[in-house]
Amino acid sequence: MDTNYLENNYLTLVGKVTGEKSFSHEIYGESFYVFNLEIPRLSGNADMIPITVSERLITDEMLSQGKKLLVKGQFRSYNSYENEKNRLILTVFAKDVIEIEEKEEEIENEMVKKDMITNEVVLVGYICKKPIYRQTPFGREIADILLAVNRAYNKSDYIPTIAWGRNARFCQNLEVGSKVKIVGRVQSRMYEKKHEDGTVENRVAYEVSVGSLEVVEETESQNQNEENKEQAV
Repeated sequence: MDTNYLENNYLTLVGKVTGEKSFSHEIYGESFYVFNLEIPRLSGNADMIPITVSERLITDEMLSQGKKLLVKGQFRSYNSYENEKNRLILTVFAKDVIEIEEKEEEIENEMVKKDMITNEVVLVGYICKKPIYRQTPFGREIADILLAVNRAYNKSDYIPTIAWGRNARFCQNLEVGSKVKIVGRVQSRMYEKKHEDGTVENRVAYEVSVGSLEVVEETESQNQNEENKEQAV
């Protein structure tokens, strides 16, 4: 499982705890909680990213308001059935959480100023829907790409990603089933969901903003290895 984790889905986030943690679920006596990590952008804005973490990786003190944390893990998805409809829920699944001491805050602040890694995700997966290419009224090019990233035990995470400029133009010609490697950052954005009864609900969407994208060519031997792995599970 670690090999799969290291190869096709891993991220590093540095930010501060905001809000209260909430109980998520329990598996074999191990409880998992969700909290929000606020990650600053160079623009002065911030992304609020949900983190799912085992009780065995954290303490109450680590999740106190404003505490600085380094989180390493995976960007995952699951389906939630609400109001007779399936909804894709995205979260960061923490593999490791490290507290940043106050004396290290200056280092972390310098990292932000120098645009060093405080928010980076690497995904290797397959395009599972035809990319949607469009241009804004101001001529900015954008492409929406839904990526299926394999996980252990024949599971997959479905990660929405968004490409810009020349990457967006390139993505519009990619076929469903193409294998790609994406390096980018996890971002949050507000949007309005309009319901059939006319009411409007404010929601938060999470996605990967693409920094670089490359097509991964698969050899026949790699395909055979993947088939063997699936058969062995």
